[in-house]
Amino acid sequence: MDAEQVLHMNGGVGQTSYANNSSHQRVAISTARETLESTIKQVYGTNKMLPECLMMADLGCSSGPNTLTVVSYILDIIEAICQSLKINSPTFQVFLNDLFGNDFNAVFQSLSSFYDKLKNEKGDKFGPCFIAAMPGSFYGRLFPNNSIHIVHSSYSLHWLSKVPSGLVDDETGEAYNKGNIHISKTSPPLVLKAYLDQFQKDFTNFLRCRSEEIVSGGIMILTIIGNIQSDYSANWEILETVLNEMVKENIIEAKCVDNFNMPSYFPSAKEVKSVIEKEGSFSLQKLNTFETAADAGFTSEHDDTTLNFEAEESNNNNNNYKRGKYVSDYIRAVTEPILVKQFGETIMDELFERLAYKVIECANDKYLNLVISLTKNYS
Repeated sequence: MDAEQVLHMNGGVGQTSYANNSSHQRVAISTARETLESTIKQVYGTNKMLPECLMMADLGCSSGPNTLTVVSYILDIIEAICQSLKINSPTFQVFLNDLFGNDFNAVFQSLSSFYDKLKNEKGDKFGPCFIAAMPGSFYGRLFPNNSIHIVHSSYSLHWLSKVPSGLVDDETGEAYNKGNIHISKTSPPLVLKAYLDQFQKDFTNFLRCRSEEIVSGGIMILTIIGNIQSDYSANWEILETVLNEMVKENIIEAKCVDNFNMPSYFPSAKEVKSVIEKEGSFSLQKLNTFETAADAGFTSEHDDTTLNFEAEESNNNNNNYKRGKYVSDYIRAVTEPILVKQFGETIMDELFERLAYKVIECANDKYLNLVISLTKNYS
């Protein structure tokens, strides 16, 4: 599977859209803000280093309320630097990047209110700020040489450019990763090697491309879902369980699961460091980790229009279901286009309804997040 063709979040503003199901990702963005702020202040906190026009890019921006959050953070940080130095702010050029299937129309429709808010909060003397889209894969070139000062990416780089090669026997056509949709305890070693090889290749290409585009001394802040103690399967294990249950009930054909593998990899800190050091274009300033609960960002007001509980069910059970559905909904917003390609659209409602209940059984699941601060080496 070429991930570039199907890897995009659910667009629009409907119940299953990414715009309405991205609170979890917002928690990660907010938690990583401290690293973003300290890195920008370290590099651009002097009059000598602050450029006349600050060029920044958010890679994997998606659409919805989170899209302009990091832009707002950076503008606030730069404003604080300018105030402390008693200088005028630079002009800002912002590029929002995602794959071609991203709902950029929704992003553009939000810009008017963003500009109004910016003017009201910071006044006419701040900026100006110009925002444009730059569609395309960040595993290739996106910008001219030596043009970008700040690159940010959150919850995007664990997605691979494609499903790794070598997961099917060339002679027999038999899938090596039967019954699994990712690296699992039952996966043969060659599956782990194929995924690791693909991650190393993709992350190397990412760094190499950014090294051409970022100015010397420029910065990059990356937040990636990683793995906890080499438990690579944990992030997709619940979804895999539900799919296999549906196979047993003859709702899905076994071969559909056998031949499906998620184009994602959750690296360890050691694996990330190894690629950065080997590629050599960037210096690693910080690599911090933090955990988020699977239901991070959940509030009791989460949509309950599809609750299936009878009136006599306890409030506690009701709340547990809403938590499960909250997690199921944001997984759906992220994965549905990929799953529809493999399994068809008709089973999606049932699949994610089952997933909501399955999540309740795994209430203590957590994600490990890697926050990586890099500066480009001087030539």
